[in-house]
Amino acid sequence: MSFNGNEGEFVTLSDASRWTANYRNTIQPGDVIAEFQGKEKLLELLNQEGCVGIRFYYAINDEGKKVLVLVGADSDENDLENGLIIDKGEYCPPFCSKKNSLNS
Repeated sequence: MSFNGNEGEFVTLSDASRWTANYRNTIQPGDVIAEFQGKEKLLELLNQEGCVGIRFYYAINDEGKKVLVLVGADSDENDLENGLIIDKGEYCPPFCSKKNSLNS
């Protein structure tokens, strides 16, 4: 298989809410439940030569926080590891949306 840039599927709010609740039920109060990355950084990552999408790596940073590391990927399913890599977004908490079915 090779990537074509159309991978992934849209899911219902009902499913997404249930899945995020499943995750929240496994963590301690105050643990990271989400991470925000800005549009400009995402576009810069996506606009790299050969990039057809983004791979999200689950990670633990040096402070012990759960984070996502984002890297572009090419059509051969390879990370663009010598290109841009994104992390250090805005974590929720403390930078969370108002209460909704995805976060509470």
